[in-house]
Amino acid sequence: MKVKFKKLHQNSKLPTKGSEQAAAYDLYACETVYIPSGKMAVVGTGLAIELPPNHKGEVYSRSGLASQGVFVPNSPGKIDPDYRGELKVILYNTREELVGIETGERIAQLEVNPFYTIEFEEVEELSSTERGGGGLGSTGV
Repeated sequence: MKVKFKKLHQNSKLPTKGSEQAAAYDLYACETVYIPSGKMAVVGTGLAIELPPNHKGEVYSRSGLASQGVFVPNSPGKIDPDYRGELKVILYNTREELVGIETGERIAQLEVNPFYTIEFEEVEELSSTERGGGGLGSTGV
């Protein structure tokens, strides 16, 4: 599968894999951003993407940053296949101090996955099951 990228800034960097068997690709900051404690920031990658039809991009936290208290709060962030704007990553700082994200730093991970186009059908009745309408906690804690 091919995924096309367009560099929008001279200091943008194409995604890379951390190892041969890595499931996701590292995304890099193309700008320096400072995130105050308890705040979020949108960090540009300087890349636009063209995904294959019926595929979505999913943006996840990097475990190294997340273990230091900086993560993607809407994980996974979704990228639709018809989006052509700059890929930006929302990062949230849970640390007690200001966090600096430097140009060229790995900030998140990108997975590309297929999705299904489905039809919704309104009906008068649904099939019955043993569980029925049992919701939160109904099958045990």
